[in-house]
Amino acid sequence: MVKISEILKISPKKQNIVTKGWIKTFRGNRFISINDGSTINNLQCVIDFNSQNQELLKKLTTGTSIKIEGVLVKSIGKGQSIEVMVKKLFIYGESDPENFPIQPKKHSLEFLREKAHLRIRTSTFSSIMRIRSSLSFAIHKFFNDKGFFHVHTPIITGIDAEGAGEMFRVSALEFNKSNFNKKGELKSSNDFFGKETHLTVSGQLEAETLAMGLGNVYTFGPTFRAENSNTSRHLAEFWMIEPEMAFCDLNGNMDLSEEFIKYILKYILLNCIEDLNFLNQRFLNEEKSKPKNERSEMNLIEKINFVIKNKFIRINYDEAIKILKSSKPNKKKKFKFIISEWGTDLQSEHERYLVEKHFKSPVIIYDYPSKIKAFYMRQNDDEKTVRAMDVLFPGIGEIAGGSQREERLEKLQKRMKEMKIDSDELWWYLDLRRFGTVPHSGFGLGFERLILFATGMNNIRDVIPYPRTPQNASF
Repeated sequence: MVKISEILKISPKKQNIVTKGWIKTFRGNRFISINDGSTINNLQCVIDFNSQNQELLKKLTTGTSIKIEGVLVKSIGKGQSIEVMVKKLFIYGESDPENFPIQPKKHSLEFLREKAHLRIRTSTFSSIMRIRSSLSFAIHKFFNDKGFFHVHTPIITGIDAEGAGEMFRVSALEFNKSNFNKKGELKSSNDFFGKETHLTVSGQLEAETLAMGLGNVYTFGPTFRAENSNTSRHLAEFWMIEPEMAFCDLNGNMDLSEEFIKYILKYILLNCIEDLNFLNQRFLNEEKSKPKNERSEMNLIEKINFVIKNKFIRINYDEAIKILKSSKPNKKKKFKFIISEWGTDLQSEHERYLVEKHFKSPVIIYDYPSKIKAFYMRQNDDEKTVRAMDVLFPGIGEIAGGSQREERLEKLQKRMKEMKIDSDELWWYLDLRRFGTVPHSGFGLGFERLILFATGMNNIRDVIPYPRTPQNASF
């Protein structure tokens, strides 16, 4: 058997071909268009009506799975250069034409989310998932080629790395009265692990421990956030890429993040161009339906090249605030969140303005106010900012965030006390500063947010096979 992606590369010389796939369309009782998922392009197969079983032909409908044996020839029709003249045809599984929901017509994304188990049969979602797969491979290839070690950090954890408190609790206790105290809280000491545990929001802290012996490591795995949000940018279960580097400062961290992002986007331009061209056309069609003032100035391919070809501008938080405070959208109150004072946490609209309007380049902002950042970030000498950084993209805002970690024991202990972080719970994290501490850095990049950018989709639920959101875990 030969994959359709390979068949379409062959020069037709009446070779015998065996292939398998699902019927996309069946026209005039002669022309079958099939796809096996290996490519965005379908393969046309032509049946000699008189030589085939008539009852068999009646079973050929959209969604039916078949095997075809035939001869590869040059096509005389429009829309394809080759086709297969069918000699034998075998049906694996029939499809009910009246109830099969994925018909050859346009379906709304909302409808397809309700059919998540079948939406992969559409051109849009098969393209997205092929790109997702290629991005995943490129991530592993980049870090492997750079000498990083792939490590697996716990999914079940007793710590909250971000201090956000929006975590899913993991428990094996039955919900009966004997397992609750007088305050109505579960008795964690009776639980499976003997303490309160949750699904992880980040593998960073554990990755730091591994970097302290292996040098450069990265995690790439599922993370969870119990944020009750139904926006187009939030998932309860998502994937994170998190490298950690020993003997690395913030500048090295920013260098790696830029090199990494450019590498993986170049990879899909080289290896997924047909899928990207298809999604680019979809993106342009979607933009036409928007008011002119809301349309993107760049198409999908241009956005990807915008990131690859431009050097990332680096500015500190002070500079960013000055630019934003004096900007026209801020002065004319066009921003939803007006920038009025230093210390404000930047929103997506501010980040996009810096990238798309002011610099016309990807931007890295660094040295953020300590009060809006996590406890583990290295404090600057001014004692009001930390060595944090965010990478900003067009159309999306923040794509990655990281920092140089605080390697000084006394400074870290003081910061944890100020933020009411339990030092007894993180004794092992403090040990890293007691035994051979070194400067070290890392960042996190949300995989689905990257796929949103790379595919031009608008809703994060459409770039993961089975989205987990509030009131939604159907599959």
